[in-house]
Amino acid sequence: MTVAEEINLDQLGLDHSPLVRSSVLTVDPPNLKDNTGLAERLIQALKETAGLENVKLPLSLARGLKEVLHHSDFKVWAAYQAEGGQGRLIDVRPVSNSDRLYGLAVDIGSTTLSFALVDLEHPGVIGEASSLNPQIEYGEDILTRARFADQPEGLDTLSVVLWQAINEGAAQICAEHKIETGRILAAALAGNTVMTHLLLGLSPSTLIREPYVPVLNRPADLKAIDLGFDIAPLAPVAIMPNKGSYFGGDLVAGLVTAGFNRFEEPCLMVDVGTNAEVVLGQKDWLIGAAGAAGPALEGGVTRMGMVAGPGAIDQVRVERDTGELFYQTMGGLPPRGICGSGLIDLFAELFLSDIIDFRGKLTLDKGHTRRVETDEGPAFVVVPGKEAAGGEPILLSDVEIDILMRSKAAMYTILETILKSVELSFDQIDRFFVAGTFGQYIDPRMAVAVGMLPDIPIQRYVSLGNSALNGLILILFSSQARAEVLDIWRRLTYLELNMNQDFMNRFSAARFIPHTHREFFPSVGTIIK
Repeated sequence: MTVAEEINLDQLGLDHSPLVRSSVLTVDPPNLKDNTGLAERLIQALKETAGLENVKLPLSLARGLKEVLHHSDFKVWAAYQAEGGQGRLIDVRPVSNSDRLYGLAVDIGSTTLSFALVDLEHPGVIGEASSLNPQIEYGEDILTRARFADQPEGLDTLSVVLWQAINEGAAQICAEHKIETGRILAAALAGNTVMTHLLLGLSPSTLIREPYVPVLNRPADLKAIDLGFDIAPLAPVAIMPNKGSYFGGDLVAGLVTAGFNRFEEPCLMVDVGTNAEVVLGQKDWLIGAAGAAGPALEGGVTRMGMVAGPGAIDQVRVERDTGELFYQTMGGLPPRGICGSGLIDLFAELFLSDIIDFRGKLTLDKGHTRRVETDEGPAFVVVPGKEAAGGEPILLSDVEIDILMRSKAAMYTILETILKSVELSFDQIDRFFVAGTFGQYIDPRMAVAVGMLPDIPIQRYVSLGNSALNGLILILFSSQARAEVLDIWRRLTYLELNMNQDFMNRFSAARFIPHTHREFFPSVGTIIK
């Protein structure tokens, strides 16, 4: 039996009330004086044992109920969902065939699918896995996929490959831990709004055309059989609600991880992926905004950019006196490219070493060993061809530096604008949560050095890792976490930036390193100098 890595819910201020629970029930056998049906007898036993007011028993369970009760001498193991005194039976087995309760969490990223197999009764994570999202074949970005879904059979294609990938991921992680997929009795999933639509087989066309509205924001009352998932057919599937076209359920799950509903002081959370999504708030109010600040960091714009993985440069340092560059790759393999954290490191180190100036322009003279001329103008040699996995040098061109300048300016401006909207300043932020792969590997000092993140005490920055997956795990374990989802969804107010003139003015000022107003970044002069 696989041992789960225990999660201390008390420490997180959450109760243990899983999405699915189990009880051993002793059912009164029928007799000539009492003609109550078998299903009603089972329902009554669960009501008394679990303290429920009402219980529903699906027809599919009733069909096999006679055999289960008679072969178990009317003592059975029952799995059920219970919320607010209302219950629904999910599985009924002889006690001898009972097992632990397993749940599955799936973060549906546009690039990567992340899975966690959990023990619901003894709260803990049994194992995690990941795989590429196969929809990449039909479009690397979600806009391309949304357009593909408009083509004949396009929507079905994207939905089917996603369902298949989720089933394959579930099968793989279960096989690793010698668990039958049919023993998974609950699931929780989250993705951005487009991914959620494709998961549900809903057309995302309304998301990319005015007035940019979803077909459905809050999926409810779904079971595994409704989505073709190869787990227990009646397993409840909790899909995180979207907040319009720009805020997906993955962000809502991330806010549960951060615990925004429990903070007295204002906090910030940023998740950088396809877009930069930002939330500001505390237990009484939440404001969100989104903008295009992410693609340059995850491989969508810079040619050498790549998703964090084996061979990706994830850390860069430059010797100040000699200009010698040192890098570290994931897995210690020859470099294939550079991921977001490495790109920010590189950007900051080049500035701090005076290799690029405050405008982002290369200062190296022609003929310098680290400078080459390309069709796009001068470029910096990050890795010579003889060291690179593909034999070709890894370069950072002037054009790509300009893209990075725009991305970092957009990130900082989104943060600044959302704070100004409620008349707060960065020094009033109690905690700054950085989510996703971006948050897991980024060195906040480097992001501050280029003016991407605000110059606040480093200890206020908190890395959340995969906040969406972690939030889904908590949602499987706790009714309080599930209540937080709806509370966050109702209270979150979206701030539109596209038509915000103040945003555009601030963006222009942020397009210098670290900023036009150097006084906003007093610590930059002392960072690893």
